[in-house]
Amino acid sequence: MTVQTRQRKRKWTLAPLALCVPLAFGSALSVPAIAVEQTPDSVEVRNRATVTKGFEAWRDGTGSPYDLLDENADWTIVGASLVARTYTGREDFLSNVIRPFGARMASRFVPEIRNLYADGDTVIVHFDAEGTARDGQPYRNSYAWFLTLRNDRIIKATAFFDSIAFNDFWQRVTPTQ
Repeated sequence: MTVQTRQRKRKWTLAPLALCVPLAFGSALSVPAIAVEQTPDSVEVRNRATVTKGFEAWRDGTGSPYDLLDENADWTIVGASLVARTYTGREDFLSNVIRPFGARMASRFVPEIRNLYADGDTVIVHFDAEGTARDGQPYRNSYAWFLTLRNDRIIKATAFFDSIAFNDFWQRVTPTQ
């Protein structure tokens, strides 16, 4: 797993060291200001850690990033898949996509993060995931999720994935009741 923070333009702050140091002869020597690099925003660090923990729980079978969804979160699936639209609220998304998806799987769908980027309140996760469908065939896909977090909760998500592979799986495999 590669975890990265998007590189921003470096910000420099001049330390207030433009001091005059008196010399023995009554003249002054000007000391130059020192440039100090600012550190990444703590919100980025926290959001990246929150999403990473959710994906690790998903990988280990102890939870999922969906546990981070705010009750009023909007989740948009982009593209031409059979489930592409904006879901309003956690329950709308879980009941129309995640639960029916899980009901089509014979084994856990396990993610592997390729890259994870954080910039302010946004975390981008590029990952692959795979598992075995109820018909015995493997289901694999690659995803890019753009997640907006507030107070350690996902409030907005935009998801991209291979619609052709998804539609084949969704139509081919009947969910359990």
